[in-house]
Amino acid sequence: QVHLVESGGGLVQAGGSLRLSCLASGSTSSINTIGWYRQAPGKQRELVVVINSDGSTIYADSVLGRFTISRDNAKNTVYLQMNSLKPEDTAVYYCHADILWGLVPIDYWGQGTQVTVSS
Repeated sequence: QVHLVESGGGLVQAGGSLRLSCLASGSTSSINTIGWYRQAPGKQRELVVVINSDGSTIYADSVLGRFTISRDNAKNTVYLQMNSLKPEDTAVYYCHADILWGLVPIDYWGQGTQVTVSS
């Protein structure tokens, strides 16, 4: 199993920046993909960015050019650097990873961290 713990959320003014962290533990060597999702109340959960198994990344159009994902394998940590934040970025942000078992993905989620952007 994989355990994921997010941190770094908070309140920031529009135009500001935050960096989120996701600490992974457990079977981290088995992780296939890892990334970030977000969800606002009453809204669909949406993909923010994912790192694929080959190291490539996919960003949502809404964050492209403003958010950057990175990872520190020595610390088993993935980061989400968020710049030029907008009120519509307000959401609970979740770290996500999956593991392939017989080509079937098993999903793991962090507890979420709140990001609030004021106008």
